[in-house]
Amino acid sequence: MKKIELEIVALSHSITQTHSYAVVLGEMNGLRRLPIVIGGFEAQAIAVALEKMQPSRPLTHDLMKNFMNGFAIDLHEIIICDLQEGIFYSKLVCASENDTIEIDSRTSDAIALAVRFGCPIYTYENILDSAGILMEDTGSGSKKKKTKQEVMVEDEGLTGKEDLKTMTLEELNNMLNEVLEREDYIRAIAIRDEINSRSRKK
Repeated sequence: MKKIELEIVALSHSITQTHSYAVVLGEMNGLRRLPIVIGGFEAQAIAVALEKMQPSRPLTHDLMKNFMNGFAIDLHEIIICDLQEGIFYSKLVCASENDTIEIDSRTSDAIALAVRFGCPIYTYENILDSAGILMEDTGSGSKKKKTKQEVMVEDEGLTGKEDLKTMTLEELNNMLNEVLEREDYIRAIAIRDEINSRSRKK
């Protein structure tokens, strides 16, 4: 199966949904985005590494990196390899002098380690198809600058999924475009899931 390389394009926090964060991965040289809901601790671990902050004592993921370096183990790549009932599954591809092994990992931990090791993040086409969001091409022809990742705070009046059930498919698609423009990926995930659940019922 062909692997698709991803990069971190945003780390989003929604005030209205307590402890809800999303790390947004973007297809390299493509328009698809893969938002993944993560916990507050994991979001902090990713943000610390993205911003190259140096905590006074090593965080858990820093400890893991130091441990691997101490035993000459390199993190070659991470692969978001499966999606089941809204949960992403990942594996770490680790290499030593004599061997290469794959280790099961939570996706948030895998991303936090990938940022620290500077290794590539991959997924498969079927995962991007089922959970990805297509961003519209602005047509400007200029490549969006992605050298600095953004940490965004979203404060939206709409929370939860209850209001989505009463909306038409056209209204949902319009709302999805609006929240994507505001980069409220937490809300976009809920809308995308509602659209997907209706298309599966057809």
